[in-house]
Amino acid sequence: MNPIRNALRLAAMYAIAAATTAHAFSAHAGDHAYRLDNAAYRQECGSCHVAYPPQLLPAPSWRAVMGGLGAHFGVDASLEPAVQREIAAWLEANAGRRDAAAAGKSLLRVSSTPWFRKEHRREIASDKALHPEVKSLANCGACHQGAEQGNYSERGVRVPGGRTR
Repeated sequence: MNPIRNALRLAAMYAIAAATTAHAFSAHAGDHAYRLDNAAYRQECGSCHVAYPPQLLPAPSWRAVMGGLGAHFGVDASLEPAVQREIAAWLEANAGRRDAAAAGKSLLRVSSTPWFRKEHRREIASDKALHPEVKSLANCGACHQGAEQGNYSERGVRVPGGRTR
């Protein structure tokens, strides 16, 4: 067999395997399933609110969030320095690529991003976000039944008030 053809075939197999592996660790736009595979992040951040998928904000936004934990939306969410560095590195490595800035400043809330506002325009426009079960746009688990596991699939949405997608 031709050694060049073998080398090309092997390179193609590696490229397919790498793309498949990379895809498993990134957001899939069709089903909105995300990997939340950092235990420190799930434990520390997920103890107060849903552990938001890192793909929902770009790296500059995550840097700003992690740099302001002493006054994190009105709460002191300070972490041990080593844990903070680990979580910050993981968030940045898995951050999204969408622009999430307004007036030159990084947006810190997922619910403030243009993507979120577009994706949830019906619920926001019809005041579903104010439903007593929801209370806040940051309460993803009120509608997304699999939010704790990183599953934001349309199949798992139950909007309070009886409407299911």
